[in-house]
Amino acid sequence: MFRKTEETKVLRDPIHGYIHIDYEVVWDCVNSRWFQRLRRIRQLGGAYMVYHTADHTRFAHSLGVYEIVRRMVTEVPDLANALDEREKVTVMLAGLLHDIGHGPYSHAFELVSPLKHEVYTCRIIEESEIRDILENAAEGLAKDVADVIRHTSKNPLLPQLVSAQLDADRMDYLLRDAYFTGTKYGEFDLERILRTLRTADEKLVIKESGVYAVENYIMARYHMYWQVYYHPVARSYERLMAMAFTRLKDLCRSGKEPQTVSELLLLGRNDELSLEEFFALDENACSYGFYLLSKADDPIMSDLSARLQNRNLFDYRENTPEEEEKVREALLHAGYNPAYYLARDAVNQSPYIPYNKESGTAIWVRMHGGTVKEISEASSIVKSLIRGPVLKDDRIYYPKEIRTMIGG
Repeated sequence: MFRKTEETKVLRDPIHGYIHIDYEVVWDCVNSRWFQRLRRIRQLGGAYMVYHTADHTRFAHSLGVYEIVRRMVTEVPDLANALDEREKVTVMLAGLLHDIGHGPYSHAFELVSPLKHEVYTCRIIEESEIRDILENAAEGLAKDVADVIRHTSKNPLLPQLVSAQLDADRMDYLLRDAYFTGTKYGEFDLERILRTLRTADEKLVIKESGVYAVENYIMARYHMYWQVYYHPVARSYERLMAMAFTRLKDLCRSGKEPQTVSELLLLGRNDELSLEEFFALDENACSYGFYLLSKADDPIMSDLSARLQNRNLFDYRENTPEEEEKVREALLHAGYNPAYYLARDAVNQSPYIPYNKESGTAIWVRMHGGTVKEISEASSIVKSLIRGPVLKDDRIYYPKEIRTMIGG
């Protein structure tokens, strides 16, 4: 038996109304310094440079994912009956802690970090004070939670609740990001999806009557990617950051390390950060680090850092060989080094990816007759979406100062 709190902790939340915590181990994790660090990590990378109210954090998102998982394992009859208490607590903790290894600036940080956030997440769960909290609650709990995040859990249902194609992570970030960006694209009927969730053959499935809500969810995700996550201005900020780190690494390699916070220099040297060094690398530290770099003697380093500080972002246009050559010539003529002032970014997004070895997941529908089908076989709308062309966007980024030299 896991110890309960003396009374249920209730946290107000703009998306879920209230977040309910009644297990001590969950409450202790929330109050740990590692989880509190997520208050200093924004949820959206470059997108907060586009949507001025998108200052919400990984802290709030992680609590939201926990709450959806908690509702799944307590309100969905099939899950409530199929899982024992340890499995329920394990998957709730996996939802809570799934992003604890995120670096600053969300996924933009992964452009420059040698390790993915999932690697840091599992290390933090199994090697930091989080491990002590989990092991004090139940022996082997830290590994169980990390295994859910690694998709190696003994119970294949558990990872599906946290990270699949219809999961608590996506459901929270779509609703939360739509709310804080002031957009409507990410809205869908969460209550209907929860009411129609079931299990079948160790799969999380949706009742046929819930297909319409899932179609809406798929379209919400598709639209959010193109209108928010892949916004060209957001990508400009992220490419500019990548260029700044490229210059920092080149300076470190040449023995001309500029003055900045030590953790940024470790990244510049391409070193793997220890957990304590990673803990110190939040957005407060990075902001001060870029401030120091904006005063560096190296003109390229100082210019790129000042651009990040002051939102003097790169301009952009559709990428073609002709356009890229035109931009490159203009940069050289104006005295800019293309290695640091010309970036390419190509993205693509499908509304839904059917099950295959690469995706490893799918959305399954339990039909009225009891058979289970992938949603592309149960929904004519989803079938039409996946048969259509994959939308792509390929752009080049460069300083606005050369705009008049290249026209357009």
